[in-house]
Amino acid sequence: MSDWFAVVLLGAIEGITEFLPISSTGHLLLAEHWLGHRSELFNVVIQCGAVLAVLAVFAGRVRRLLTGWNQPENRDYLLKLGAAFTLTAIGGLALKAAGLKLPKDTAPIAWATLIGGVLFVGLERWLKGRPVTEQVSWAVAIAIGGAQLIAVGFPGASRSGTTILLALMLGLSRPAATEFSFLLGIPTLLAAGAKETLDSLKGHEPHEPWSMILLGTLVAAATAFVVVKWLLGYVRHHSFTVFGWYRIAIGTAILVLLK
Repeated sequence: MSDWFAVVLLGAIEGITEFLPISSTGHLLLAEHWLGHRSELFNVVIQCGAVLAVLAVFAGRVRRLLTGWNQPENRDYLLKLGAAFTLTAIGGLALKAAGLKLPKDTAPIAWATLIGGVLFVGLERWLKGRPVTEQVSWAVAIAIGGAQLIAVGFPGASRSGTTILLALMLGLSRPAATEFSFLLGIPTLLAAGAKETLDSLKGHEPHEPWSMILLGTLVAAATAFVVVKWLLGYVRHHSFTVFGWYRIAIGTAILVLLK
C-alpha cells in the first residue's frame, strides 16, 4: 500500500471518529496495526484539522455568541464554556506536572472504549421517558470540564463520549449536550494540539514529510465536517445506543487483535 493512501485512510478515520463518541484513539490504534505507526506530530496535526472543520460547522453559532456577548443568554453560555475550558486546562497541566503518562499497551485503551460503550447502552435505557432540559447549568458545565480530564487520563474513553455521557446523566438533552461538547472541544483540542506540536518540533522528533501531514489534515477536516453535520441532525431524533454497541465491538476487537 502506498504511503499517501495510508495517510488518506488515517486522515479519514481521524475525521470520522474524533467527534463521534466512539474513541478516535482506539480506532487509530487498530488502523496503525495494519497501516503502520505514525509520529505523534502527525496524529496531533490531523486532529487539529478535524477541530477546524467543527469550527466551520458552528461558524454561525460562534459568530452569534461572540457578536452578541452583551446579551445575557450568550454571555452566560460563553462564561460556562470558558469555565469548563479553564478547568480542563488547569487540570491537564496539573496531571502532566504530576507525571501522567499515556499507557504503552493497548489493554487500558480497549477497556476504556468497551466500558464507555456499556455505559452508553445502560444510560440510554435508563433515560427512556425521563425529562430533559436544553439549558446548560453551571453544574453541567463544570462536570463536562471535569469529564474532559477523565478522557485525558484514560485514552479510549473518548473526549466527546465522556462529556456527552456525563451531560446526559445530568439531564441535558442530546442535542444540547452534543453542541456544548463540540463547542468546548474547539479551544480544548486546538490548545492541546498547539502545545503538542511545539513540544514535538522543539524536541526535533522525526516525523512524516509535511506534504503527507497536510494531506492527512485536509482529509480529516473534510470528513469531520460531513460527520459532525450528520451527527447534529441524527441526535435530534435518535439515541446514542448504536454508538454504545459499536464501542463494545471495537473495544473487544482491540483486546482480541492487539493483545
